[in-house]
Amino acid sequence: MTVDFRVLGDVVATVDGTAVGVGHARQRAVLAALLVDVNQPVHADTLIDRVWADRLPRHGRTALAGYLSRLRQVLSGVAIQRGPAGYTLLADPDSVDLHRFRRLVAEARAAADDATAARLFAAAARLWRGEAFATLDTPWFNDVRRALEVDRLAAELDHHDVALRRGEHTLLLGDLARCSARYPLDERVAAQEMTALHRSGRSAEAMRRYRRLRARLADELGIDPSAGLRDLYQEMVAGESPAPSTPLVPRQLPAAPQAFTGRTADLARLDAALDREQATAVVISSVTGTAGVGKTALAVHWSHQVAGRFPDGQLYVNLRGYDPESPPLSPAEALLDLLGALAVEPGRIPNGLQARGALYRSLLAGRRMLVVLDNAREAGQVRPLLPGASGCVVVVTSRHQMPGLIALNNAQPVELDLLTAEEAVSLLGRRIGEARVAAEPEAVRRLVERCARLPLALAIVAGRAVLSPALPLAELVAELDTTLYGFAGDDAAIDIRAVFDCSVRALDAGPAALFRLLGLHWGRDVTAPVAAGLAGVPVAEARAALAVLTEAGLIQEHLPGRWLMHDLLRAYARELATGDPGADRACARLLDHYVQSAHRADLLVYPSREPIEPPPAVAGVVAERFTDRNAALAWFTAEHDALIGAFTVAGLADQAVWQLAWTLSNVLNLQGRWNDQELVQRSAVAAARRIGDPRREAHALRALGRVRDVLARDAEASADLTAALALFDTVGDLAGAAQTHVNLARMYARLGDLDSMLSHDEESLRLYQESGSRAGQARALNNIGWGLGQVGRYTEALTACRASLRLSREIGDVHGQANTALNMAHLNEQRGERVSATDGYAEAVRLFREAHDRPQEAKCLALLGDSCSATGDLGRAREAWQQAVILLDELGLPAGEVRAKLARHQGAGPVHSVRARRSR
Repeated sequence: MTVDFRVLGDVVATVDGTAVGVGHARQRAVLAALLVDVNQPVHADTLIDRVWADRLPRHGRTALAGYLSRLRQVLSGVAIQRGPAGYTLLADPDSVDLHRFRRLVAEARAAADDATAARLFAAAARLWRGEAFATLDTPWFNDVRRALEVDRLAAELDHHDVALRRGEHTLLLGDLARCSARYPLDERVAAQEMTALHRSGRSAEAMRRYRRLRARLADELGIDPSAGLRDLYQEMVAGESPAPSTPLVPRQLPAAPQAFTGRTADLARLDAALDREQATAVVISSVTGTAGVGKTALAVHWSHQVAGRFPDGQLYVNLRGYDPESPPLSPAEALLDLLGALAVEPGRIPNGLQARGALYRSLLAGRRMLVVLDNAREAGQVRPLLPGASGCVVVVTSRHQMPGLIALNNAQPVELDLLTAEEAVSLLGRRIGEARVAAEPEAVRRLVERCARLPLALAIVAGRAVLSPALPLAELVAELDTTLYGFAGDDAAIDIRAVFDCSVRALDAGPAALFRLLGLHWGRDVTAPVAAGLAGVPVAEARAALAVLTEAGLIQEHLPGRWLMHDLLRAYARELATGDPGADRACARLLDHYVQSAHRADLLVYPSREPIEPPPAVAGVVAERFTDRNAALAWFTAEHDALIGAFTVAGLADQAVWQLAWTLSNVLNLQGRWNDQELVQRSAVAAARRIGDPRREAHALRALGRVRDVLARDAEASADLTAALALFDTVGDLAGAAQTHVNLARMYARLGDLDSMLSHDEESLRLYQESGSRAGQARALNNIGWGLGQVGRYTEALTACRASLRLSREIGDVHGQANTALNMAHLNEQRGERVSATDGYAEAVRLFREAHDRPQEAKCLALLGDSCSATGDLGRAREAWQQAVILLDELGLPAGEVRAKLARHQGAGPVHSVRARRSR
């Protein structure tokens, strides 16, 4: 089924060539308003404004929804989707005559020969059936209609120029007479008509046409004809046969980038800004992003795509805001270049900035031009170069975000991010050949990673590959190593270091110092307190410096309150920090920040844990503050890479190693990060031995033994736990010894030695009672209850569990309550109390979820599913198993057994994770 839409006249829709009814005027207006932005979301409020303006009915949104519903019924082959950004009509742009007109005109203007151009212009003209959106009368439709009339006239006049070049002057006379009647003061129309008359042997009429125009311009506007039109008249008086005379049309755009790749969403944002052009204002788009991200390439590529919509020309000026070899161009200098491009003779260009700006705006008034202001330093450099009237579109590129241009000049921001991995690979393929890229996929992946997906870096590497066609890409990767030397060169424009230097040299001392120190950070991103610790300044000052770096495009606030920089900028910052005399002190402050912050967070996650007390914070360090347990857990997750990375930093003090390992031990267990836990605790054991502290060594050995038990490395686990117990006994740490007995009991339970298990559990209870630890007693009683259940002593087991649950509630230990609820559910199941068991598993799921213990939550969900299945509640069982599969997959834990159960109860076929169900 083929659906076509026509708005260049009455609003009409056809299906397979047959017109279909699209309703009354308001419903047609809704359709037309969507078609103008086909494939782009239009917010409901925007639609209502376009269709009703100030004549809004009482229930506007209800009326809109009704119209859209009826349009969906009439246009059954066309999707009108509703999303967060608004309503989107999905269709081939060529199925809408307005967009087909624009495409044909753009192709005609870019055509290589006049015959092709004439054919395309004629096809575009045939699409018009009258006034656009005929009978639709709202301010928005009237504005769009006026803009389309400007486009239509420009295309018509371009078509006339082609016809005159082809010698079709006689055939044009009728069209030109009608055009002249509609636009009697348009000098371009007059020039075309005079030329056609003169070439047709009607020179006297041509000269009378000139004299009538001259008199009318003087009477109505008080001006003379332009110099070009006067010259054309003099040629006719002299009896010469003039060539077609049209005003100079500047075409200043640089060559379009040959290997432009991706940026679909960014190009769409520029298109949307252009399509939403207002009749009363200049449209400005501000393209910003970090150095080398491809701002100029995007602006020039897009400008070439839309150049056909600007018949009066395209202006381009490089403002040299960050040129490594030249100072920024002043607005007065830029205006000198722009006025020259507009054919103003040097002697007529005034000296002052204000006078030049006034002349520039006067020359652009009434013209439809595209102005590209590339590489701007600041908004003040741009404002004097903005046109003063509608019809012109300006694209500004800058490393700075220019909030003033957005706030005061209504600029539309387009902020460029790094390329995606797929776009980066595509760019390399276009530059060095698809076959070469396909032959070394792993080397290409590493090249993309090393280039940080930065277009400039990828272009530099591609250039080297092109110059060395026999060089394997794997060798090219090896040459890049971990510094910026592989991206250096004699040409400053493609030297990564020189490009970055320009941005940093523009910074004040404080932000520049912070930028250097950020290179010392080993995590993925930073918070304001982290930055404050690095720089040794108050948090407010650090936050202000981060804002400056963000505006300069050197870092990005990718999440609220968290800033990052891409890998090449990080390497550059690290180079700068290497010679910073305060680098060692900054690293010491950074490590202390993590020790202090992790200690605070750990106390909120495990309030019943026997705490350690780190030494006072180093001067200049500000620890993170947390409002509650959830905030602390979120911080542990966000800072995971930085916390684990701290253990690989050379020179980390042994005291800090042990303290950080202690604060991380429980949360790593909670998150199921066993490999990280082993790395951390091995480092802690070594640090404790170096500082000669047997108690700290015992704690680290106990934690190391526990994770090795989880990983079923029996001999290592037994050796670690036995050594820890001996050290605790030596130093008289009753609580530490008691917890080690708990770990030994769990190991023996896994190995099936129930007698040894019970013996260790009972000893742990005795030691906890002797030490006075209520949290420890609660854990020990729960463990004993579990052990008694394993040997069939259910009544005693439940008594111990109830005592454990009571203690955990009294001290507010959610995790302890969860473990006990799970244990009691097991016991009731073993006793045949199915309903009590099911309720217990559900309670355990709730409590483990509250405690953020994801591995245990997954285990309990699986058990809850089993219990529900045993009682015949298959719907609830499937739901629990499904959630368990999702969580196990997220954790990277085996889920095959649960997935098989789910598959058996819902038919054959694999079971896949559905992340959305986790929101329950």
